[in-house]
Amino acid sequence: MTTAAMTIDVEDYYHVHAFKNVIRRADWPDMKSRVEANTNRLLDLFEKTGTKATFFTLGCVAKDHPGIVQRIVNDGHELASHGWDHWAVFDQDRETFLSDISKAKQTLEDIGGTAVKGYRAASFSIDDRSPWAYDMLAEAGYMYSSSSHPIAHDAYGNPDADRSPGQTASGVIEIPVTTAIIGKRRFPVGGGGFFRLFPLRWFTQAHRKALAEGLTPNFYLHPWEIDPKQPRIKDAPLKSKFRHYVGLSKCESKLTRLLKSATWTRMDEAYYGWLGGTERSDERDSDDLTGRDRGLRCVG
Repeated sequence: MTTAAMTIDVEDYYHVHAFKNVIRRADWPDMKSRVEANTNRLLDLFEKTGTKATFFTLGCVAKDHPGIVQRIVNDGHELASHGWDHWAVFDQDRETFLSDISKAKQTLEDIGGTAVKGYRAASFSIDDRSPWAYDMLAEAGYMYSSSSHPIAHDAYGNPDADRSPGQTASGVIEIPVTTAIIGKRRFPVGGGGFFRLFPLRWFTQAHRKALAEGLTPNFYLHPWEIDPKQPRIKDAPLKSKFRHYVGLSKCESKLTRLLKSATWTRMDEAYYGWLGGTERSDERDSDDLTGRDRGLRCVG
């Protein structure tokens, strides 16, 4: 069976970029959090199916729910960074971004007791508006990023970006979310709202096509996407409501079926050929931050 990367962006339903104009960050502490229960449901599913994954985790979630981080590590998954509080990279300057990713990395490492090598930007927001972000990631000690979604989209993405992994000028490896080419157009087959909207066979067939092209599928999902009972944000725009709520009731069962289509594993194992400085799971002696000896120490 083929190998593919399963990734989870650990954030709550009210963190999403689509709701930024209707839910103030100052109101987040008053929202009912559901991220711990939903993440544990995913961890239970992965344990049952023998799936390993990379969990790109918000620093603010880790601070408030350290048990999630500890279980991710204890269950043998890769702990990675999603930044501190889901702030798009292109809405930050260099210094603010460096502070954000450094704080998140340090917090995750302190709680998880393991080196954090990977990063994913909120809303895939490293694009032609923020190419400097890779320099900041290198300075903060990250080895790789999965922050590019090379499609045309009204909120993010770059349809001209590479579809395959590559090393940036700063030395950070960028591993894009998987896309498929049909005719002359690129289509999203990497997960998220597209996974909830389109039939499962669309993704399994597209992943096989990607493998035939020499690409390892890179799939993503959020804990709130398996939670149809989450509170509804009534004041959100209709487009945002559709994108956020479509297919929630069937997502968990669809994910369970998807897990049978490949051997799903961590980013650092699925892309071991690119991330040569990352040890395979069967070569790791311990999770005691020995990776920092390879230049992974967090700034500050």
